[in-house]
Formats: sequence, structure tokens, C-alpha cells
Amino acid sequence: MTKQLLLGQTLGFDGDALADWQGATRHDSAGGVVIDAGLIVATGSGAALRAAHPDAAVTDYGDALISAGFVDAHMHYPQTPIIASWGKQLIDWLNTYTFPQEMRLADTDYARQVADTTLDLALAHGTTTLTSFCTIHPGSVDAWFEGAAARGMAVVGGKTCMDRNAPDGLRDTVQSAYDDSKALLDRWHGKGRATYAITPRFSPTSTPDQLAALGALWAERPEVLMQTHLSEQLPEIAWVRDLFPQSRDYLDTYEAFGLLGPKGLYGHAIHLEPREIDRLAEIDAAVVHCPTSNTFIGSGLFDMAGLAARGLRIGLATDTGGGSNFSMLRTMAAAYEIGQLRGTPLHPAQLMWLATEGSARSLHMGGQIGHLGVGSAADITVLDLSSTPAIAQRAAQATDIWEALFPTIMMGDDRAVRDVWVGGVRARV
Repeated sequence: MTKQLLLGQTLGFDGDALADWQGATRHDSAGGVVIDAGLIVATGSGAALRAAHPDAAVTDYGDALISAGFVDAHMHYPQTPIIASWGKQLIDWLNTYTFPQEMRLADTDYARQVADTTLDLALAHGTTTLTSFCTIHPGSVDAWFEGAAARGMAVVGGKTCMDRNAPDGLRDTVQSAYDDSKALLDRWHGKGRATYAITPRFSPTSTPDQLAALGALWAERPEVLMQTHLSEQLPEIAWVRDLFPQSRDYLDTYEAFGLLGPKGLYGHAIHLEPREIDRLAEIDAAVVHCPTSNTFIGSGLFDMAGLAARGLRIGLATDTGGGSNFSMLRTMAAAYEIGQLRGTPLHPAQLMWLATEGSARSLHMGGQIGHLGVGSAADITVLDLSSTPAIAQRAAQATDIWEALFPTIMMGDDRAVRDVWVGGVRARV
């Protein structure tokens, strides 16, 4: 593989930008990144890197911005065909749109088609890693990991387990949830760039026995991730209270069955009780902010500032297809807007950190993906900061990198993605 030198503006991070964006941020207006054997082997001044690596093939992006590839920490690839469906909140959304669509993935050929579409759309929007719920069908998991492997992408996925409160044809059992998850985990976890996540959809669609079985599997294989949903909407929380009257709160329905741990990913986490925040912080679990979804289906306003102050791992995610856009740029824009509504708007550096380093950290992959630094996989997104006339006219007035970047965060789409590299290979986008 030929050594590559990418030249342009570079943006990377050496710390927690939510805590101190100025101290954590590295921006070079004439920077560079050297790629060799699929990894980033050097960053710094473009001129210095050109002199130090005369054997490298050079790609000069001019004043475009070179960033780590975006990391989507929570989404549902089976829901790609129903993205932007009108007018429902969570429970009605599941019954009207999600469950009928997910039943179609019993057809493995169709699952491959949807997986391929999702992965290609992600790359076109500069996303190089996705963390997805699959369906109850093992073939949907195979399709996901096979599609990612064909593109060289690092992805997370798992069989979604449900044995109640779902239609016929979309329920498994206690035993099949355990057996299928274990077999898929053994088949895929750590193979190439695949990471498995044990995946109960959420407490209302799993009996206590199924939750306990999945908790037992996680205890046997604690090196893998576990992903689920937590406190997304108030009617959902009331439903959980009815189904689990003995539980102290929503999080307790997971903790009681061994599904609370440091490698847990808890999507949404909007309406948390003080005890739940304390336990998530104590256990060093991750919560994942899904801002386009939270506004699109009317869930509420995530408390980024409050949870960050408690030191929680926080990822950022599209939540396709409850989320209304495949773009992490649009997702950053929605996170900014929610911050404004809460009186705590995020700085552009913090938004970019969440979409790269923060999400990678939530997946326990910090330094491996989402990082523009030595030793990380060479998953890279290059942004054109003047991709449309509207963006270009605003960026032309910028006095610093943040004023130049922010219009792309707020108004950018796949047209802003000039190039994508995956594992050191230029992707077709």
C-alpha cells in the first residue's frame, strides 16, 4: 500500500472538548496527515511532513478541512427505508413504521440491500463508523457485518432481541435470544473491524427472563458492548413503570438483570432521574445523544451540559430512522439547537469532538477511530467549507476557523463531503 500524504487544514483533539475545547483542540491552517498501512503515522505541518516523507503520494485539498471520520454511535440500519415518516411519537412510530419494516429483513437478500444502502449513504455523508441495531433475524446481522467488511469499515452491531410487545414474526424467545446472540458474537466480534453489541431493544419488549439471559451472556463475554434505549419519552417511562412495578426507575430494569456496565450504551437518556445519573456516572457507562430523533418524534431536550459536568461518556448519533437525516453535520446542528433551547449552546469544536472523539470514546474505541492522531485507523473525512453558495457567502466573512466551519455544520449536507478515506483507502462516495 502506497504511503499517502493529505494536505489541507487539519482539525484534531488531544483531550475532552466538552470540558475544555480550547485546550483540547488542534487546528493547523496548513496541516497534513500521513497514512501508511491503513493507519495515521504522522500529523503536523504540511510542509514539514512533505519534507519528512518524500516517498508519499500527495493529495492536496487546499483549504478544505481534514477531520477524523464521523462516528455515529446509535442507529437502526433496518429503518433506512422509513426515515422521515410523518407524524408519530415513539410507541406509535414502532407499531406503524418500524415493526412492519423490520419484519421484511427476514429476507436476507433484502437485508443485504438495506445494509448496503445505509453504508453507502453513511460514507457519502462522511460517516466512517456506525453502531446499529439489526433485527431479530440473524441474517440481518450477517448482512450488516458483511457489507461493512466489503467497504473496510469499522462498525458495531447486534441482533435486536424482543420476546413480547411486538408483532408475530418479530419476536424471538429467551433461549433463541441467548443462543443467536452468542453464535453471532462468536462469528463476528473482533473479526476484521467488526464489534458485537448485545442488543435488547428496550425493557418493554423483553420479558424479565430474556433480560436476565442477555445479562448472563454479557457476564460471560464482558469484552463486548451492550446497547439499548433508556428514558426516551415520558409515555415510554410510564409504560416501563407499569411493566416493572418493583423497579426503582427505568435504569433499574437493566441493572436488576445484569445489563448495566461500563461498556453499556444507553440511547437517548433524556428524562433521567437523579439516581440514574448517579449510577451511570459511577459505572462509567455511556449515553448517546440523538438530537434529530429527539425533536422529530417529540421526545425532549437532552441535558448535554448537565451530563457532561458529571463526567459521563457521551456519544452523538443520527438514530436513523427515528432520526430525520443521515448526516452527522445535520446531527451536530440539531445538537446545537437543543443546546440553545436549554441555554447551553455548544461551540463548533465541541460539536466536531462529539461527532468523532466523543462517539469513539462512548464505544470504548478512543484513539482507534474518530481520532486524527498517530496510531488511529486512517478513517478520514475531508470537508469543503464552501460547498454551496449559501455556505460560501457566509464562510467568506469568517475571521477564524470556527466562523468558517460553523456554517457547514449548520447548513452542510453530503455536498460538503469532499472526500472520505476508510482504513487508508479512498472510498467511493
